[in-house]
Amino acid sequence: MTSDLAWQPSLLDGALDASAVSFDREFTGLRRQHLERGAWLDLAPRWCTGADVLFARLLAEVPWRGPREVRMYDRRVVEPRCTYRWHTGSGPPAPDPLPAMAVCLSERYGVEFTQIGVNLYRDGADSVAWHGDRVARDLPEALVALVSLGAVRPLRLRPTGGGAGIGLLPGPGDLLVMGGSCQRTWQHSVPKVRAAAPRISVQFRHVYQ
Repeated sequence: MTSDLAWQPSLLDGALDASAVSFDREFTGLRRQHLERGAWLDLAPRWCTGADVLFARLLAEVPWRGPREVRMYDRRVVEPRCTYRWHTGSGPPAPDPLPAMAVCLSERYGVEFTQIGVNLYRDGADSVAWHGDRVARDLPEALVALVSLGAVRPLRLRPTGGGAGIGLLPGPGDLLVMGGSCQRTWQHSVPKVRAAAPRISVQFRHVYQ
């Protein structure tokens, strides 16, 4: 399924050499944006270098599942994207350097990121509707970190219940961390677009009880 996807690696990101993949353990380019209602975003452009190498490896090696049916608030809907999850201490480990990224993020934010997930948007028709993370949206505060790989797709956020939203265009290797009350007081989505090359979102979560 994934081997037939049309994707062109960036000419700026070097040859597809596995040793080219690294990430900024010092978070030197990170900037915080405060939102309303106690939410905030941290954005570190090109936090992961060799992003195209990592994208190609995940695209080829992950046993992608989906599209699948998921619970969205009070109903079940078909999720038009492919996914996979790894859990620390259970099952096979995530590919390198994802576990090291999780440890680095855990040390910075003081929360253990024990779940690593990947979402594959195969083309412009794949998307995710407005939502906050299912468990985290019931908590006063929660953290979700993601690294974008592959094509640039719009990521939109809006206050829950209405209000002025914001739009982001995370590029290959960009790190985005949603914190504070973001999952509870804001919603986010990746909308459908007319045409797009494949994109992978790598997500790091603490499994809140």
